[in-house]
Amino acid sequence: MRSAPTILHLDMDAFYASAEQAAKPSLRGKPVVVGGLGPRGVVATASYEARRFGVHSAMPMAQARRLAPNAAYLVPRFALYRTVSDQVMELLGRLSPLVEPLSLDEAFVDLEAGGTADDTASALVIGEQLREAIEAVTGLSGSVGLAGSKMLAKIASEEAKPDGILLIEPGTERELLAPMPVRTLPGVGPATADHLRRAGMTTVNDLAEAGEAELVRLLGKAHGGALHRMASGQDDRPVVSERDAKSVSVEDTFDTDLHDRVRVRSEVERLADRCVQRLRAASRSGRTVVLKVRRYDFSTLTRSETLRGPTDDPTVVREAAARLLESVDTTGGVRLLGVGVTGLADFTQEDLFAQAADERTAAELALNAEPAADAGTEEEQARHEEPEQESAEQLAARRWPAGHDVRHGAYGHGWVQGSGVGRVTVRFEEPESAPGRVRTFRIDDPELQPADPLPLVRDPADYSSWPASLPKSRSGPVSSGGESRP
Repeated sequence: MRSAPTILHLDMDAFYASAEQAAKPSLRGKPVVVGGLGPRGVVATASYEARRFGVHSAMPMAQARRLAPNAAYLVPRFALYRTVSDQVMELLGRLSPLVEPLSLDEAFVDLEAGGTADDTASALVIGEQLREAIEAVTGLSGSVGLAGSKMLAKIASEEAKPDGILLIEPGTERELLAPMPVRTLPGVGPATADHLRRAGMTTVNDLAEAGEAELVRLLGKAHGGALHRMASGQDDRPVVSERDAKSVSVEDTFDTDLHDRVRVRSEVERLADRCVQRLRAASRSGRTVVLKVRRYDFSTLTRSETLRGPTDDPTVVREAAARLLESVDTTGGVRLLGVGVTGLADFTQEDLFAQAADERTAAELALNAEPAADAGTEEEQARHEEPEQESAEQLAARRWPAGHDVRHGAYGHGWVQGSGVGRVTVRFEEPESAPGRVRTFRIDDPELQPADPLPLVRDPADYSSWPASLPKSRSGPVSSGGESRP
């Protein structure tokens, strides 16, 4: 524990939904839900307006629609979110060389290591300045927590939401934590909380008073000991500048179960290509390919194959994933597929580029050597090889996802409000325009094309010399000592 609150935790407010509202003037101040829109989709983020109806992250989308039928339901635009995240992380990097990103919208910063704060007053100033810089550069708001440890800084930012700042003065940790529910502490999920409740412990103070021996008896040595230390406000974990990813993976849940083996294989190959794109974007390679299959009955199977060395060759990953699929029974249907790569490295084993070609050559030789007597009739072959066809509505939804950007030759930039019955509805507006008009087109209109997201702030303020020359802090919800004023 530090004697000064120089660990900062930033958490952007309802990040995906707020970014969509900033990009779409007609949605500002209205409930917005971002996530998968299919029958099996889940909520990724809900705006604060949608949360008033009870919508929250990880909720099934069907339930969210029942709670907030008039909300705007949008498919995520990760290209936009990553761009904004990069802007935010660049600002954090100016505060300290020790920045620990937890996700696109969340990070720890060691202000002491950067020499930007060394006491309560300077930490509060830099926290306020950071919030102002983020708003000026991205148009979005973030909540800031400041404390002497990572655990307390994260708790502080959560208490400060939305658009606030909370500083926990060292020495006040026990008093602040005591009345909070046990779920406040990291590592306490629903199952652990229920186990503790049955033992008569519902608040952090209950845990602290129970003693370490009792928590070890209930939860085991590692978990019980760590939980007692956290309940006492003790957390010595350092801010780590690089959190080395152990794997890269992508997965898709399908609206309806896939039964056709050819369609399943094509989806696996598509996911493999997406996985490699992420690998290359991170300048990494991997040695082990992992296939994940969730079947119609929710049983989940994983298969893996370790290659001769690290690779980022899409053909190698695609063919390895296809080989793994051959060992999985998909007869009853598939509801989810995933492809991942583990054993990451920052180099590529060059001889692997020849591996795919060698295996294709061997397969061709084997095919030419085998008789075709058991191939079946042409009709049977066609029935086996013909993949499941997507409906026109599914094709339209895939090409024109709700919320994604488009450009029309006559009307300019807009975003998709929805599609169906051979039509796509578009609202034409930009981040800095007034709410735009809505127009409807055929889904094959040659004038309508997908487009890249526009910047949320057209001309952001110049913060090239920040933090030294940042303007004076704005007024806002600021507090210290364990009380937040939202």
